[in-house]
Amino acid sequence: MPKTPSKPASADDPAAPSRNRWLAVLLAWLVPGAGHVYLGRRTRGLYFLIVVSAAIFVGVKIGGGLSMAFDAPLQKLGTLASMGMGLPYFVLRFVAGYTGDLARPGFEYGAAFLLSAGLMNLLLILDTWDVANGRRP
Repeated sequence: MPKTPSKPASADDPAAPSRNRWLAVLLAWLVPGAGHVYLGRRTRGLYFLIVVSAAIFVGVKIGGGLSMAFDAPLQKLGTLASMGMGLPYFVLRFVAGYTGDLARPGFEYGAAFLLSAGLMNLLLILDTWDVANGRRP
């Protein structure tokens, strides 16, 4: 017998999460995995925090460049992608003064790790939105 597609939960549906979806998204952006923890998906949130934090750690450890320029279109995209990691970006950039070490052989690879961390977190924000709206289990 074919399965019927499940309908997304609405705000009137008692199965819909009762948490504030905008707060969940804000938490997901600020701290990777925090949105999932807020929505009750603690294990998933912890795994996401570990994965994104590991990418940030590796990127910084090998001296990767942190995107922070708005001069050219691709630099804008790179900076916005890096900002996707949320609070860690601003701590690295403004508190620690981290920019990367151009002389290190891992500069470009580290930059890829830092960009990937930001992009992963942006995807996790979308996943948080879906969970908050009852579209994902």
